[in-house]
Amino acid sequence: MSERSNSTKSGNCIDLSRRDFMVKASALGASLMISPHLLHSSAFGGPVKGGHLRAGLAGASASNSLDATTFDDTFMISIGFSIRDNLVELGQDNLVKPALAQSWEPSPDAKTWTFRLRKGVTFSNGKSLGAEDVITSINMHRGENSKSGAKGLLSGIADIKKDGNDLIVFQLKSGNADFPYLLTDYHLNIAPAKDGKADYLSGVGTGLYTLESFEPGVQATLKRNTTGWQQEFGYFDSAEFVAINDGNARLTALVSGAVDVINRVDLKMVSRLQRVQKVRILDVPSTRHYTLPMFADTAPFDNLDARLALMHAINREEFLEKVLRGYGQIGNDHPIGPAFRFHAADIPQRTYDPDKAKFHLKKAGLGNLTVDYHCSDGAYVGAVDAGVLFKESATKAGITINVIQEPSDGYWSNVWLKKPFCASNWGSRPVEDMILSLAYLSDAKWNESHYKNEKLDQLILSARAELDESRRMEIYRDIQLIIKDQGACIVPGFANVVQGLAEDIGTQDKIGGGWDMDGGHFLKRWWRNG
Repeated sequence: MSERSNSTKSGNCIDLSRRDFMVKASALGASLMISPHLLHSSAFGGPVKGGHLRAGLAGASASNSLDATTFDDTFMISIGFSIRDNLVELGQDNLVKPALAQSWEPSPDAKTWTFRLRKGVTFSNGKSLGAEDVITSINMHRGENSKSGAKGLLSGIADIKKDGNDLIVFQLKSGNADFPYLLTDYHLNIAPAKDGKADYLSGVGTGLYTLESFEPGVQATLKRNTTGWQQEFGYFDSAEFVAINDGNARLTALVSGAVDVINRVDLKMVSRLQRVQKVRILDVPSTRHYTLPMFADTAPFDNLDARLALMHAINREEFLEKVLRGYGQIGNDHPIGPAFRFHAADIPQRTYDPDKAKFHLKKAGLGNLTVDYHCSDGAYVGAVDAGVLFKESATKAGITINVIQEPSDGYWSNVWLKKPFCASNWGSRPVEDMILSLAYLSDAKWNESHYKNEKLDQLILSARAELDESRRMEIYRDIQLIIKDQGACIVPGFANVVQGLAEDIGTQDKIGGGWDMDGGHFLKRWWRNG
């Protein structure tokens, strides 16, 4: 389910043994020095070119392919963004930036978008970039038989055509002010056109690195492309990505110096890792969040006051402290968290209040309430612990929660969207409309709460087409209020993206939070300090 969440897949990968981990991880408790919480370029005077980077990455599988339509996790996403570029990219400030397109312009109704290609860009095989390469690459994800994870994302495109060799015109079925953000999706790498298709399997791209070797689910080696167009980045001369899906083995590799950077640090180990002398933690706020969806068409969740009672019966501060280990932000029962552009920070925070929960139970005509809550660490690591904490806090409100632990295997197929009250989580999205369209429109495929509201639908569609930023902020604030006050999802918290780095690895002041490892762009944005 990594298209909807940042879940890690297992595969045929290079894994250090648990015994090796226990031997080397003893260093975690023995170090005397605490590394800086977040070290960046200013500590060493700025980026330095040269050197070799070794990355130990989760999210690899034996089925990995250079075909961007199949990308689904960090290992291949990072390779894709290293050897190729998108038409536009998500910057380190999480705003859309020029990439292969140097500029773009919408029509007044946001239904027609015209992108102007950057001149002088060549692929690593010497071929010049042209409009046909872009159109062919995008259409690989739109075809009737396409199985690309981006197919649904691009369903709003009616037509793509070129105007000469430098202009590309997208005609949308309806207005979308966020359309450029959709084109930052990690599937939408641009490859050279060959025989009417995007030549993904060759590994040829316009990126700052070329692929020297690739073993699916095992490793990849890369070399800096000295003719790449984006020469202000790309500091390392070369790099090796090693697939290490096991969390303990990844940590061991970092502590022992076998790799320089890792993704997805186990939050239970962060406090000890911070005491390792030559390792530092890099955590970045993101839009990834956790939900407890309630079927709004199924008793007792069809009663708004029963839902509000449950929302007041959960201790969000405890969720942040004990489940996220402090690496996140408290949620407010809607999906537009602090890392989003249109987050309404002035909306009052819902708090743990057993008395208010009892008030809503009484208003619902319920003296007490008993519900089954289905969860599994297959939903997210810590989901079962979170269920137990919820059970304990809800008891004080007269609510009995039966925590039913489901098998991790098959959780997303057998429990999510099947059980009326369960654990869920959503991966990062760059813009508000993406998560709202996926999960909060009445007819959304993944409307996990079955909540339907015609006014909410109208607001979501209106915000999508609105080009005026101030007006969009007003609409998105109204959306957040409706979901918080009338919706059917408890949102206890938003997660930070947590990475581990060797102390001499330099990073910019801002780090992209759209996905692990600087949004997958870490190889071209980070460096080794001299």
